[in-house]
Amino acid sequence: MPPPTPTDCPTDIIFVLDESGSIGSRDFGLMKSFLSYLVGRLDVDSGNTRVGLVTYSSNVGTGFNLSAHSSVASVQSAISSLTYSGGGTNTDAALAHVRSTMLTSAAGDRSNVPNVVVVLTDGQSNNATATQVSINDVGHIRNVKQMS
Repeated sequence: MPPPTPTDCPTDIIFVLDESGSIGSRDFGLMKSFLSYLVGRLDVDSGNTRVGLVTYSSNVGTGFNLSAHSSVASVQSAISSLTYSGGGTNTDAALAHVRSTMLTSAAGDRSNVPNVVVVLTDGQSNNATATQVSINDVGHIRNVKQMS
């Protein structure tokens, strides 16, 4: 069966990847493989979908903004080049970074399309209260969809 074709649904998607010590390098590699597969199903080449990404552990790590890559192959290459660092699980800082730095027009966010923020984590933030505040803050930004 051939893979499904991308759908015509303009979206800005930011992936937030946990690379803390509890994830481990093996599972971080699995997350990268999953994301690469998923991105291959998105309509990046036409410009309908923009993809951004940030990693986090004790601190906000590496990543790229929504305007950085305009093809599936380029996004997949950037994902492949991510390296695992380990550390704590500072989810609230990562979400604050998404809100203040990545969901801006300067970083490629488009005001006329929905934003989707996907957090890939093993679930336990170092500061659950601050993380909930950050989730609520991101959820109040124009066009961000929040699901649990």
